[in-house]
Amino acid sequence: MKPGAKFFITIFTPFVLCILPSVSAVGQESARSQGSVVLTLDKAISLALQQNRDVLIAEQDRFKADAQVGEAWAGALPQLSISGVYTRNIQKPVLFIPPNNPINPTDKTMAFEIGSTNAYAMSASLTQPLFSRRIGVALQIANTYREFMEQSYQSVSQAVIRDVRKSFYLVLLAQKLVEANRQGLDVVKANVENVRAQYRNGTAAEFDLLRAEVQLANTEPLLISAENNLALAINALKNLVAIPIEQDVVLQGDFTFEELPETAMIEARRNALTTNPLVLQLSLQESLLEKNIRIEQAGYFPTLNLVGGYSWQAQDNTFQFNNYLWAKMLNVGLTLSFPIFDGLKTSNRVQQAEIEKEKIYYTRMKAEEGLKIQIQSAELKMAEAKKRISGQEKNIDQAQKAVSIAQTRFNSGVGTQLELLDAQVAMTRAQTNYAQAIYDYLVAKAEWQYAVGISQ
Repeated sequence: MKPGAKFFITIFTPFVLCILPSVSAVGQESARSQGSVVLTLDKAISLALQQNRDVLIAEQDRFKADAQVGEAWAGALPQLSISGVYTRNIQKPVLFIPPNNPINPTDKTMAFEIGSTNAYAMSASLTQPLFSRRIGVALQIANTYREFMEQSYQSVSQAVIRDVRKSFYLVLLAQKLVEANRQGLDVVKANVENVRAQYRNGTAAEFDLLRAEVQLANTEPLLISAENNLALAINALKNLVAIPIEQDVVLQGDFTFEELPETAMIEARRNALTTNPLVLQLSLQESLLEKNIRIEQAGYFPTLNLVGGYSWQAQDNTFQFNNYLWAKMLNVGLTLSFPIFDGLKTSNRVQQAEIEKEKIYYTRMKAEEGLKIQIQSAELKMAEAKKRISGQEKNIDQAQKAVSIAQTRFNSGVGTQLELLDAQVAMTRAQTNYAQAIYDYLVAKAEWQYAVGISQ
């Protein structure tokens, strides 16, 4: 394989393999047919925030957290229950009367059946917690958990925004590579036609014609590969935005970079620890575990409840319920529970909760240190890509001039076809490197924005 061909095959493939799923390639002509969805970067982000499956799952978790707050409130509210019991006495209960007394003057114990074959009982009970440290802390935990899930939703949303940006930029890069390979193929085709004409006129050798035709055969697959990679990139973007795979899309966007203002970068870097979604989640998780210690410590304290009950009882075999004699009972009182010794269960549970809090503290410290490295790495990549962009802009101009000069020299019989082919490869390589540099800058910028917690 020619060195130029190997270069174009290897330059783009790793970027597709590392972030794209394995999907079938489709042609690009259908993307411009009637009924296509036109996507700008802002529209793609907006659709993803509405339709992306990960965002929708995170939203459901947020709703679930709201319900858990309501469940925690249930522990502080009165509990009212009603129950009813029907008993069929196959053998009625008996009352034993000892011997030698006025009721039973005999010398043997007597047994008398009591009650009826059918017995009924209904009751209502009320319990109202008056003092419980566990309930109060549970309410605080539920509210903090709701904040945690809200931050989790924001974290997922920001991650989706970052991924949409990177996927959108990858499509733009793929389009540029298709354009560069198509231009290179056009140049090679024109060269083949020129050499054929010279060969017919006897001014070019058969070797020159064969070499030009071989170069054309090697260049055509590169364009096909670039077009397939573009189709893969578009399908990956569709997946993120939750657009049906069969829906045609057309992207609108300039493949250029806009440098971030230095003052804005300094301010965002300073506030990163308070805006980064992962660090915020870990901070909330640490707060949750702090409250979990308190809820375990509640096992040391008493609980006080107000209780009350009302019941109806009757026994009768007539099934004439309106004539039943119902015995009614009403009671109200307080229940106090104070733990004396639970086999050190509470102290061990408190110790476990404290250990879990310490673990998440160190996890947060590690995440903050990693965040600083991540921000610095993204900034270094942006700086490097910016220098490459500046250098490749000059290379493109020089490569285009080199192709023009080599073409003129070859047509006049002064230059060789090897010079022309090398100039063509250099021009396509310069265009590819320029597009790659812009892509690298935009991806590094997207990673930086995610790290500092900027979603717009």
